[in-house]
Parts: sequence; C-alpha cells; structure tokens
Amino acid sequence: MSKHGISLKNIELSFGSVKVIKNVSIEINHGEFFSFLGPSGCGKSTLLRLIAGFEHCQKGQILIDGKDITHLPPWKRKVGMVFQSYALWPHMTIRQNIEFGLKEQKMPQKEINYKVDKVLELVSLKEFASRYPNQLSGGQQQRVALARTVVTEPKVLLLDEPLSNLDASLRVEMRQELLSLQRELNLTTIFVTHDQEEANTTSDRIALLKGGIVQQIDTPNNLYDTPNNLFVANFIGSANILKGNVIKENNTSKILISDTFKIPVKTDILGDCSILLRPHTLEVSTKDDCHLEGKITNKEFLGNMVRYFVKVLDNELIIDSIHFKSSALLDIGESIYIKTNEDENYILKNE
Repeated sequence: MSKHGISLKNIELSFGSVKVIKNVSIEINHGEFFSFLGPSGCGKSTLLRLIAGFEHCQKGQILIDGKDITHLPPWKRKVGMVFQSYALWPHMTIRQNIEFGLKEQKMPQKEINYKVDKVLELVSLKEFASRYPNQLSGGQQQRVALARTVVTEPKVLLLDEPLSNLDASLRVEMRQELLSLQRELNLTTIFVTHDQEEANTTSDRIALLKGGIVQQIDTPNNLYDTPNNLFVANFIGSANILKGNVIKENNTSKILISDTFKIPVKTDILGDCSILLRPHTLEVSTKDDCHLEGKITNKEFLGNMVRYFVKVLDNELIIDSIHFKSSALLDIGESIYIKTNEDENYILKNE
C-alpha cells in the first residue's frame, strides 16, 4: 500500500436487519481522485461516513497509510470531509470559518495566519476574507468549505455530493476548480455522487455500486467501453441493449436477435447473451449493408448531432448521428437500415 492510500477490506454494515454494505473491498491509491457512484440508496454515502468515522462497520477493516483506523473516532483519523450543505458558521467571517479547526488544535496564531492566507490564495478568496457566508455566492461558499477542510492538512479528503446545491453551469465550473485544487495538493480524494458526468469528468477511477455491492471498479472509459454486467452498461452513458443468442457461423461469431437479425460480434462467449450498442457507434445504412431494420419514432436536433429514436422489433434504439449542414434530416415514420460497428459491439452474458 503506497503512502496515504486507503484500504477497505471486506466491509459489512447493517442497520437492524437491513444489510446496507455487503462485503465491500476497495483499494484507493495515494493522490488518486476516486469516486463512489451509484443510484440513491446504493451505499455510497454510507461508505464515505464509514471512512470518516461517523458510522462503524460490523465486519471488515479500514486502513489509511497502512494504519488500521476502523475503531478510531473521527478526530483521530486525519480525514477532512466536505458536506452537501456547506455547514459554515453564519456569525463568523470567512477567515474565522477557515481558521476554526486550527484554533481547536491550539496552533500558534502566527502559524494559523500563514496557513489561512495560503489556502485563501489557493481558492481565490483572499479579498473576501472579512466577509460573512451570506455575502458570498453558492460557489464561493463551497470554496470556503473546501478551504476550511484542506487547511487542516488531512491525509484524505472526503466529498459528499458537494456540488449538488449549485446550479448546472456553476457545477461544471466548480468541478474543474475542485480537480485543479486536488491535483495541486496531490490529496487522496473520495468523491460521492449520483451524477455520472461529474464522476466521469473528475475521477481517475470509479467504484460503481448497487444495493451495497460493488459492481465494477475501473477508469471512466473502461466502465463505458467494457462494463462487467448489464447494470453497469445501462448506468454509464446511453445504452442500446438487445437480447439474443450468440452462435458460430463459418468461424465467425454472430448474435441472432429474435430469429430476424444477425449482428457480427467479436467474442468467445456463446449462447444466451445481450449485445451493447452505444448510440454513436450505429450508422444509417443501405439495405444491402445493414444489420438491423427499424422505423423512426422520434428525433431530436442537438446541433452537432441528430438523435433518432428507432423502433426495432420490440425495442427502441437510439442513434446519434453527427450533423453536417450538407446532410438531410430523416423524417419520423421513415423506415431505415442500421449498420453496427463490429469492433465496438460488446457482448454481455444475461444474468
């Protein structure tokens, strides 16, 4: 385990008879920006609270920098947590909010001033030091909450959906600021979110959870390109999933969809399977060169691309077609032929 890495080993947690975390093991590297991602109630915030010391597991171990912290109280763990609500003291100035934790540690005032000045510079809030939280925007308050946490120099930074209270455009801006700050400090960071775009754009790796179980730990692009199962495939990005049967024909693998369509695939898996077709990998084709046939039920013009919704047998597929001003739009109700990309087609065993 490298310096300041985090190990979760066989963690189990129940609230009464309800098992919330089920035998979770995760290794997080020093300096990594790592995300817990998943739908509401999957256990991601509970895992974060376990690391922070606000919850305690019935089974398993939590290690930071190789040291077992499973039973230590929160204040002895050297972790810093930023909450969804900024939790700033309204009667204190920005400087007073940031220095609060250092004063609690009985640090000399000269050292406190140095550290606070440095972190105010880091989050670009030096000129706001004498203001109060209600005089700042949401994004600025979030930066104060971050500054107050990192000024104590934690080994690990825990972020519990810290951007969810911000509007969409500010959220995009703040996640880039957050990532820049994390990179500059080289601080091991765990980010909890239900927003896959936030996780994808910030994370080195992501643990995707469902029902207290880790479904896959991987880089954002691997989660998208090579999902472990149908849940991961459907959760990450837009997914077209068709059920079928993979057969060998003339030494070539093909998936047979409802005895109607054959789609070439590169796989060693045979039998009852599903094929994952990402919308941008499908193209409108001709009858002689197609793998699927359907009828357009709806379309959305998105500027750089046109999104077509196409009924194929009992399935509705999405096709994202790049738009050029020279290209004509297809009409709702029009029958079309669809070609898939054999290199992009991905087979998953049905569960």
